Amino acid sequence: MIDGLILAFQFFSRIPINKEVDFNEENIKYCIFFYPLVGGIIGVLSSLMYYILLKSNLNIASLAAVFMMIYLTGGIHIDGLSDTFDGFLSSRDRERSLEIMKDSRVGTFGAISIIMILLSKYVIISSFSDSLPLALILSMVNSRIVLIRIISTKKTARPGGLGDMFNKSNPGRLILYCWTLYITILLILNISYIIPLIITFIFGELFSKWSYKKIGGMTGDTYGAIVEIGESLSLMAYLGVLAWI
Repeated sequence: MIDGLILAFQFFSRIPINKEVDFNEENIKYCIFFYPLVGGIIGVLSSLMYYILLKSNLNIASLAAVFMMIYLTGGIHIDGLSDTFDGFLSSRDRERSLEIMKDSRVGTFGAISIIMILLSKYVIISSFSDSLPLALILSMVNSRIVLIRIISTKKTARPGGLGDMFNKSNPGRLILYCWTLYITILLILNISYIIPLIITFIFGELFSKWSYKKIGGMTGDTYGAIVEIGESLSLMAYLGVLAWI
């Protein structure tokens, strides 16, 4: 379990943990279990940066929070978002779309998707004030806890790929524990906080259907797209929830 936690930080963040861990099925399974925790900690550090700079300037604080999110994730999810939209919007068949997604070069649709997601996050974050930290932390968790369920339950489009490797680790039982614990935490905090999670969950299901239609399943790139878009949708949902309560 400890090795899985370390692997989660090493694989999904730039947070330095200098310990060699085997990339085997057992460690991958626990890595997926701890993935939402990694997202939450990235949210904490990004919120801290935002809070430190908020007293000087809201726009600078919002921009710094976005930069922090990118830096701490190493841009791994943004890269997946870019590859996904290059492939999905290319109007090609399944095989050609998968080839485009595997290409390291960034195309027009990929570049547009990066610009739009970063701009969206900046605008949404700058719309918050002192209420941002908790919303950002929970949104980072929401997108990832939705993703780990998708990893566990959806088929992969590319055998032998990264997405296939995560899927084959069979983390189903651990995913159930993770969801149960997280929903309990949300209910303790405020029952209304379930709403952004539900919205993120629905988005994940709809995006999965789109991925099935385009390439016949999920890949590591589509996982990244779900995380990036899910974070933004969850943040928008929290804007509405916090205004309502």
